[in-house]
Formats: sequence, structure tokens, C-alpha cells
Amino acid sequence: MLKTLRNAWKVPEVRAKMLFTLLILLLYRLGAALPVPFVNYDYIQQVASIYSNGSILAYQNILSGGAFGNARLLALSVSPYITASIVMQLLAVAIPSLERLSKNGEEGRKKIERITRYVTIGLAIVTAFGYYRLLRSQGNDLFIYTGGFSEVFSAIVIIACYTAGAAIVMWLGQKIDEQGIGNGISIILFANIVTSFPTTMGNLYTTLKNAYLSNEQSLAVCIIYGVLTVLIIIASIIFVTYMSDAERRIPIQYAKRTVGRKMYGGQSSNLPIKLNMSGVMPIIFASTIVSLPTTIIYLTGGATNGGFWESVYNALSSSSIIYAVILFVLIIAFAYFYTSISFNPNEVASNLMQNGGSIPGIRPGKPTAAYITKVLNKVVLMGAFFLSIVACIPIILNVISNGLLNVVSFTGSTLLIVVGVTLETFRELEAQITMRHYKGFLK
Repeated sequence: MLKTLRNAWKVPEVRAKMLFTLLILLLYRLGAALPVPFVNYDYIQQVASIYSNGSILAYQNILSGGAFGNARLLALSVSPYITASIVMQLLAVAIPSLERLSKNGEEGRKKIERITRYVTIGLAIVTAFGYYRLLRSQGNDLFIYTGGFSEVFSAIVIIACYTAGAAIVMWLGQKIDEQGIGNGISIILFANIVTSFPTTMGNLYTTLKNAYLSNEQSLAVCIIYGVLTVLIIIASIIFVTYMSDAERRIPIQYAKRTVGRKMYGGQSSNLPIKLNMSGVMPIIFASTIVSLPTTIIYLTGGATNGGFWESVYNALSSSSIIYAVILFVLIIAFAYFYTSISFNPNEVASNLMQNGGSIPGIRPGKPTAAYITKVLNKVVLMGAFFLSIVACIPIILNVISNGLLNVVSFTGSTLLIVVGVTLETFRELEAQITMRHYKGFLK
């Protein structure tokens, strides 16, 4: 990777793209530190408790690089755009007109992107209103003006600011797509997670230190937990890097055909099916679903009433083995679901038949589609187990430590995002260098 960076830096066009990407990330981090009018930041630490116990809010705070927890301008970060993109992918399967647009080449893609922007703004308004109500539920001290017209006006300004922040993030991501390196939204998400990682490690150190000082755990146990966490993170990075490039290759044979006086075809190729075809999406879906009940119970005050709902809250928190089991099952289910809407074996089989290609020993048409489906199901199952293991190991470690390592509950999913974005970005760097025929890289 370091060699790729050095070679890319020597190419003027690629260097300009890299510097532009860094500039956009710098602007984003500045925006993530900007305050919002009418929010009293002297009392913002009052809401710190809502970002614990594996809730959606804790996950959102990580994905925003801490801006969500500090109520800054870009608190919503990339979440509205990612949600809008997922919604559009699902609608493209359910609505025929959108499906035709998605298959209509560059023009159709631009129209879908335009619709996605509108959906993003709509979701940002709804999310900003919900975020304002969340802050409101923590007490009036979080706002400078309350009561009468001032309260209504401040609410409108705050919601408008957070909505504008989500639009700015979407615009910055598109600028990276146009003039930078890598996928813009993914790069911003990567920067947020990397930024919050030192804070996570600092919180881990503070938690272990407090556990030792309060005589809850011995020094040896705290050291073992800390070392074990670091080793698991390193092992997870190596494991994710290795498995991200794994794929099942189905051999393809193209028949010979004569066009005029020339003969074409007769070549052997393969159909690659990636082990982790769905990426980190199943973890995002599963984490959202399994964390939703605890978030709702907390916001409605049921987490501290000592009754049934407190028991449910504790059972579904990230310190519970039930949370890990449900997450494990949901990741497998969503892996199959997401693959089913993003990969169509019938369409692949049809394209192979039209181009004179076939799988050796398998008849073209429906038998080919059935064979690809059979292979796909096996590969998806292995990929789903891979995602589940990476996502659940930190949670299991948290359960073993009786909630002592709650700060690392989302480490598995965030590591998948970081490693995935890093690999994709470096692949694009290599492609940019190869496209410009850089001899030092090709040797």
C-alpha cells in the first residue's frame, strides 16, 4: 500500500485528486465542529448517557465522528444519504419504472441520483426533527431560548441547520466522486470512524482504569481485557483484509463463431462471485433492527422503571448474549436479502447465453441460472458467517467482561467499513496509475 501511495503521489493528476480529497475531508471536519444556533453547549454533556448500551444513537455517534453526540452542524452526517440510497435500491426492485431507469445507462443513473438527492433532503428533515425532539427530551437547559414564539423559532432554525448539514455532507461526497479519489460518502464515513477510534480507545482505557480504582476488577484482569481487545482488533483487520478479496470463480467457456472471414470466441473465462458480495450492509441493517427496541425503550423512560420494559432493555443491550445471537441471525438473513436484490442469476444466465457463453457440463438457460443460484447460496452463507463472526466477537467480549468493554461493541462493523473503504480506495489508485501507464508501477 505504501508503494502504491508513493507511485500515485508521483503522478501529477492523481496527486491533485488526492489533495482535493484531503481538502474536502478537512472542510468536513471543520463543519463537524461548527455549533448550531440556540443550542447551549455548556450542558451538552447531559445527553452523554443516551449513547451507551449499544443503542442506535451510539452507532450514529460513531458514524458521525462524534458530531452527533456533540450536537454540531453535521450531526446527521452521511446517515440520510445512505438511508436514501438503500431505499432507492429497494424501490428499484419493487417499482418497474425505477428498474427501467437503473438499466437505462448513464442517463438513467443520473435521474436516479437526482431522485436520491430529493429523498435525502426529505429524510434529513424528518431525522433533524427527531434529533431536535431527542435533545428536547433531555431538558430545557440544552437550549438558550425557551417558551412562546422564541421556542418555535429556535426549533425551526435548529432543524433547518441540521438539514442543511446533511445536504452539505451529500454535496461534499459528490465533489469527491467528481474530482477526488474513491467513493465520496464512503471516504467521509471512513474519516468519521478513524476520527472516533482514538476516543473509543481512550474511553476503553478510562473504563478499565475506573474498574481497577473502584476495586471492581483486579489490575491483572484489566490488563488482560485491554490486551485481548487490541489483539482481537488486529486479528480482525487481518481477517477482514484476507476475506474481502476471497471469491468463488465459476468457469465459463465461450463457443466459437464465425463473423465474415474471422472467427471469434473459443476462449475460457470465469464468473467471479465475491464472498462478501453484500459488503457491510447486512451489519448496518441488522444493527439498526436489533438496537431499535432498546433505543425506543430508553427514550420513553422504560429503561429505569424497574418493570418488564427494563428487563427487555437489559436483555437486548449490547451487554447481553441475546443481543449477539439476534444480531448473528439477522446478519445472515439480511445477507441473503441484500444479495437477492443486487444479483440476479437469471439475468446473468441470459447474458451468458446471448454472448455464446456456458458453464462446462451445464446446459444454457434455466439450468445455468439454477447452478449459479446454488453456488451463490453457498457463497452467501459463508460470507454471512464471516460478517457475523467479525460483528459479534467484540459483543461476546463485552458479554464476557460483564459490560466492562461496552465501548467496543460496534468495533467489528466499523472495522469492516474501514478495511473495505481502504481496499476499494487503493484499488482505484492502482487503476488511476495503470490508466496513465505509469511505468514504475507496471514493472
